[in-house]
Formats: sequence, C-alpha cells, structure tokens
Amino acid sequence: MAGSERTRMAAGEWYTCLDDELEALRVIARDAVFEHNSLPPGRRGNIGPALKSLLGATGEGARIEAPFHCAYGFNVFLGDSVFLNAGCTILDTATVRIGKRTLLGPNVQIYCAEHHKEVAGRQAGLEIARPVEIGANVWIGGSAIILGGVSIGEGAIVGAGSVVTRDVAANTTVMGNPARPAARG
Repeated sequence: MAGSERTRMAAGEWYTCLDDELEALRVIARDAVFEHNSLPPGRRGNIGPALKSLLGATGEGARIEAPFHCAYGFNVFLGDSVFLNAGCTILDTATVRIGKRTLLGPNVQIYCAEHHKEVAGRQAGLEIARPVEIGANVWIGGSAIILGGVSIGEGAIVGAGSVVTRDVAANTTVMGNPARPAARG
C-alpha cells in the first residue's frame, strides 16, 4: 500500500479516514451541503450551486431535495431526471452511480464505507470503500439502506425500510432486512 489515504480509498484498499487531506475534502463537502440545505428552494433550484459543482456528475433535470448529506460529493454521479427525496444520505467514500429516472424516497441511505472488524483497526480509523451502482428507472422506497459493493439492476424496486446487502437483479422487487426478492402474488 503506497500513496496517500485518498489514493488508497479510491483504489478500494484499506485506508485511514483520520487523515488531514480527507478531512479537508469533507469540510468542502459540508460547506456545499450546508449551502444546499440552507438556500430557499426558489434560489437553490434542483441542486445548490456549490453542491452541483462538487458532485462527480449531474444529469439534466437531476434534483436533490433538502436536507441532504454526503461525505465527499465528488464520488456521486447522477443521471438525467434522478430524484433524491428529503433526508437522503450518501457516504460516498467510493463511487455512487445512480442511473437516469431513478427515484430515491425520503431518508434513503447509501453507505460505501465498511469499517474494520477488529477494535484496533476501528480505533485507527481503518475503512475500505466499496462502490454502489444503481441502474436506470429504479425505485428505492423511503428509509431503505444500500450497503457498499451493491449493484441494483435497471427497473428494480427496493421496498421501504429494506436493507440491501447484496446485488439486486434488473426488474426485481426486493424487501426486508436483509432485502430478498418479494414473493409473486
């Protein structure tokens, strides 16, 4: 493992989040998020100016309701007409790609960071970042949690309150904790 903690994070290697460079990047994100969450809706538009410039990509008509939170922002890529409802949190230590026309309900949470399983590793701030890929035309119900390393296929539905711990096939409905395919009825 050579290079900075940011380089290790981007490479999907163990890194320490207790790092001055990473903290400086989180401060930039917090400022952009604060602006987004504080602007009156008419002045904010679909995404606050600082947040929009920070995000990895924002497709035409992508919208993020306030309040919103992200760890870094530059790892978040939104397709055309993506909608994130109020209260969404994206801990984007790895890339999070959300396909066009995908809808996230209120309070959806996406966690890319996985903490070390050993106490000493957690005390040292060791994490590993796993990307999240969400296809086009996906619907994720309110308060669902998507864990790092998960892909959700095009047209899938994730039920409200579900915890997605593994990949979801295209055009499949999953629900529960852990999320599993819904019985056909």
